[in-house]
Amino acid sequence: MNIYKNFFKRAIDLTASGCALLVLALPLTAVTVWLHFTNKGAGAFFTQERPGKDGKIFKVVKFKTMTDERDADGKLLPDKDRLTKVGKIVRSTSIDELPQLWNVFKGDMSLIGPRPLLVQYLPLYTTEQVRRHEVRPGITGWAQVHGRNLCLLSKKFEYDVWYVDNLSFSTDLKIVLKTIKNVLSRSDIGEGAGNMEQVDDLGFSEKMK
Repeated sequence: MNIYKNFFKRAIDLTASGCALLVLALPLTAVTVWLHFTNKGAGAFFTQERPGKDGKIFKVVKFKTMTDERDADGKLLPDKDRLTKVGKIVRSTSIDELPQLWNVFKGDMSLIGPRPLLVQYLPLYTTEQVRRHEVRPGITGWAQVHGRNLCLLSKKFEYDVWYVDNLSFSTDLKIVLKTIKNVLSRSDIGEGAGNMEQVDDLGFSEKMK
């Protein structure tokens, strides 16, 4: 039995996320107010259903970095046109991920694990790829420190399954240190949902149409 995986990891997640939410309460409130005004009435938070451990659906929460501006036909403008200047700062510094500390505290997520992707992807996974759901999804993970948003989808799944098979305290510690390095250097940051086109080498986007 992997004691770290089945007990200590959750204890660390609960303690760390709880302490972080208390320490960051004022900064998170300030960012919330800042985004409330710059997003032109679109709100400060973005929530979306994502699959968690064993495919269980939960609502992930992030800071919203775009407006809800639409064209004359009522369709949302392209992401690049709705991404605000403040949103770019929040996204490039990974501040947009911080509300997920609440997901970690609740037990939906872990601090470290495969990133939770779209629910629509579930039927598209191979038997090997679906193994990424054997553990809780994370705010950061092995794939994120090896390419972040610019990692090809096929490679991302390989990294995720590797993490499931090699989950340990030492692996998580490596990921934490690499994550800090990537955030400080602001490396491998894509432009959000629109970035899917350049990393989707498996054709998931086409299959969902």
